[in-house]
Amino acid sequence: MTWHPLAPVEAGYFDAAPFIYRYPVELPVPPERVWASLTSDHALKDWRLGLPDLHWTSPRPFGVGTTRSVTLPAWLITVHERFFRWEEGARMSFAVYEANRPLLTSLAEDYLVEPIEGGCRFTWTMAFTPTDRVRRAAKAGDRLNRRLCRAVPIRAKAYFARHPAG
Repeated sequence: MTWHPLAPVEAGYFDAAPFIYRYPVELPVPPERVWASLTSDHALKDWRLGLPDLHWTSPRPFGVGTTRSVTLPAWLITVHERFFRWEEGARMSFAVYEANRPLLTSLAEDYLVEPIEGGCRFTWTMAFTPTDRVRRAAKAGDRLNRRLCRAVPIRAKAYFARHPAG
């Protein structure tokens, strides 16, 4: 398999990327419950997001530098991620450092878990820059991408309604 390197990013990318999708959702579970799910061996696969493969490639305990491999729905693309921010129990962010298809220049995600009365607020942010070759298609598909990305908070809410306790 050929791997294509992506550009590294920092936290400011979540406000500067050409495509940014940010979705907060209030969940009726403690922040610790959401964090445990995000860092579990099954991570987001348990949320029924259609991820055929997601596995941590670093040993525990996780932190800055942790790596993970993820295959997106419909086997569209497989990416290798490296976490550049890790605030235990509250926030983690990663950037994709390589992908098996040359579709992206950069991609990053941020998971923010904040306590609120009656549970927590989980904010999922994805930001990306397409390659020049797919920029026009990315612009044309922006509305569809926004709708598809809404699945993350919707599935999170459904998952924690079904599994309020770890």
